[in-house]
Amino acid sequence: MAEQRAGAVKVTQVGSPIGRRKDQRSTLIGLGLNKMNRSRVLEDTPAVRGMISKVRHLVRVDEAS
Repeated sequence: MAEQRAGAVKVTQVGSPIGRRKDQRSTLIGLGLNKMNRSRVLEDTPAVRGMISKVRHLVRVDEAS
């Protein structure tokens, strides 16, 4: 069961990094994602938001509830 945190976002990988730049693949790994449809609940910080914006075409972001 995933723990719930205030100020958290749920990030799910919906796109493949195949054929993308190496830095985008590294960003997905930094977010804890490396396979399709994997999800992580991450703290909502400016650093995490920056990483999400870099790969926004490969992920779906939901508010953690």
